[in-house]
Amino acid sequence: MILSQTIEYGFRAAACLAISGTDGPLSATALASRTGIPVGYLSKVMRRLVVAELVRSQRGHGGGFTLARAPETIQFIDVLDALDFSVEQKRCAFGFGQCDASDPCPLHDSWASLRSSFLEWACSHTLADFAGADCSGPRSIRMS
Repeated sequence: MILSQTIEYGFRAAACLAISGTDGPLSATALASRTGIPVGYLSKVMRRLVVAELVRSQRGHGGGFTLARAPETIQFIDVLDALDFSVEQKRCAFGFGQCDASDPCPLHDSWASLRSSFLEWACSHTLADFAGADCSGPRSIRMS
């Protein structure tokens, strides 16, 4: 499954905040530098994570971004939902409208398996999975 650039950037930023932990808020400039995300794009992604209450934003001197909750309580599915990613349960991958197990399209079984595996992954991993990683440069964060 291919994730959009917005989703990748959201994971990068959230991972970096999880890795930074209690080091205090990261400014947009610092976060952009550490993740390799353009500041303008980062602002849009971070706004959505703030609205979803996954991230806190503090303005002014010493402000920046921090996780709103402990990393182990933020599942990957939470990040995906905040960025409007949806694994639609009823959408037919072959383009027949709604998915129908009683009248399956040629891709039904494969698509259902992929969707199920993806959802299992997204629900069973949290931002705590990044503990011990390094976000000092854009190549140091690895999504596996």
